[in-house]
Amino acid sequence: MLSNPRALAGAITSGMRVALPVDYAGVSMAMTRPMIDHGAGDLDLVCVPTGGLQVDQLIGAGLVRSVETSAMSLGEAGGAPHFNHAVKEGAILVKGATCPAIHAGLMAAQKGSPFVPMRGLIGTDVLHHRADWRIIDNPFADGGDPIVLIPAIKPDVAIFHAAMADKHGNVWIGRRRELAAMAYASTTTLVTVERIVEGSLLADEMTAAGTLPALYVTAIALAPKGAWPYGLWGEYAPDTPELLLYGKAARTAEGFADYMATQQAETVK
Repeated sequence: MLSNPRALAGAITSGMRVALPVDYAGVSMAMTRPMIDHGAGDLDLVCVPTGGLQVDQLIGAGLVRSVETSAMSLGEAGGAPHFNHAVKEGAILVKGATCPAIHAGLMAAQKGSPFVPMRGLIGTDVLHHRADWRIIDNPFADGGDPIVLIPAIKPDVAIFHAAMADKHGNVWIGRRRELAAMAYASTTTLVTVERIVEGSLLADEMTAAGTLPALYVTAIALAPKGAWPYGLWGEYAPDTPELLLYGKAARTAEGFADYMATQQAETVK
């Protein structure tokens, strides 16, 4: 099960639906360059529930067909340049959502249900742009009680970074339950980690509750500092100057190419 990021990227094929986590939950930036080099395109990205640097770089590399998200940002570094440009040019399809709606879709997939009902969307403009979300009358009421049905979100693959895994393939995700939701809903789960530990994370009372069992993990790759320039909860802080550097450089195609080439050179070192 233990592999490397490039081998993991080889499991991604064109046209896949790929689930990626929010910036603070454990983004596997270590997988971004291997995915770009691998070149599988027409990807349908599902941001759980928002996207940022990784999504922007994949769009900049021309690998993305659509993005389902409730927001897209580089945080303190401002907007995501390639996402914004792609939207303006109509180069990608954007499926606007809300954070609860994305989590609801993953929950439906986890439970094997075709949909999950939600109330909070009633009266919002979001509904006008999502033909795949349906409004029905509550079947347990006497009418006049509309409710929205969110279809199941079933990613082909979920990709994230975590602090550690054990040699049995169990991965510690701590309080980041969105990572578990991604894994439960996805056909394949690819994880990069900071380190591999001895023993079983499930056998230790201090780690068991925050551990994703190996049953839901397809492959693991060792990638120290694999979330950089994002931070990783409990491990290291975000590199804000680096995010600002990318946000400025990626405003032009030339700046993006130079930035990515520099990062590739640093990785080779």
